[in-house]
Amino acid sequence: MKAQSMSRKTHSFNWSVRRRTVAGILFASILLLGIIISGLLIQTDNIAINLEGKNRAPSLEHLFGTDWLGRDMLMRTLKGLIFSIGVGILAACSSTIIALLLSLVAAWNKLADRIVTWLIDLFLSMPHIVTLILISFAAGGGFKGVVIGLSLTHWPSLARLLRSEVLQLKTAEYTKISRQLGKRERWIARNHYLPHLIPQLIVGFILLFPHVILHEAAITFLGFGLSTETPAIGIILSESMRYLSTGAWWLAFFPGLALLVVVGLFDLFGRSVRKFVDPFHGQRG
Repeated sequence: MKAQSMSRKTHSFNWSVRRRTVAGILFASILLLGIIISGLLIQTDNIAINLEGKNRAPSLEHLFGTDWLGRDMLMRTLKGLIFSIGVGILAACSSTIIALLLSLVAAWNKLADRIVTWLIDLFLSMPHIVTLILISFAAGGGFKGVVIGLSLTHWPSLARLLRSEVLQLKTAEYTKISRQLGKRERWIARNHYLPHLIPQLIVGFILLFPHVILHEAAITFLGFGLSTETPAIGIILSESMRYLSTGAWWLAFFPGLALLVVVGLFDLFGRSVRKFVDPFHGQRG
């Protein structure tokens, strides 16, 4: 009787956790899709210069107010978020691919594993923002430099996780049998390693995303990232600093808040997906 009662309680707990996890995924997905679709539907006329309506405080007509050129800050913020999300997708995808390739290389032999481990420790030991700025500057700056810098600095943590997974799979019985049957390492990697790594890759990509967006905004705000003509959140925040002393607090407050909301939604989405993929982690969290 006690065993049945404990089993029912465990099943009820698992179902409750799973239901909250699915609710978190749906909530974050709906809001993110709404933001992305809204930003994509905005035309250039909606953010045109209108000097007659410059520096207006938030109102029903302009929810986020207007800037020093009379541009609607809500429209500019949504456009900036779309651009930052695009940069984040490209950089996070590149970092995920780098992490995957290095984890597969680490399984090749002991020398390759030592080299990959050394690279991971090297990048993790250096200050993140400093390394990002240096790589971005060396790559020529602008959009290309930012994407290259973000891609080359956000892979180490995921690579370390994937490397440990691959090394465990390498010693699995079915992997040893395939090797004894004469299968090549490339075949083993494609048929044994990759299917097990796909869930980790998806979750790793989603969880990398918030960090990539924040770091892109940070270096752009500091003047080492995207050009000033780019409609990104970092540029909007950087420009707004000159007008805060005049009382135009909304120029920085709403874009900054919108960035934090988007980062939080992606983080919620990623953590919910991780709990859905790994129920034991969901129970611990």
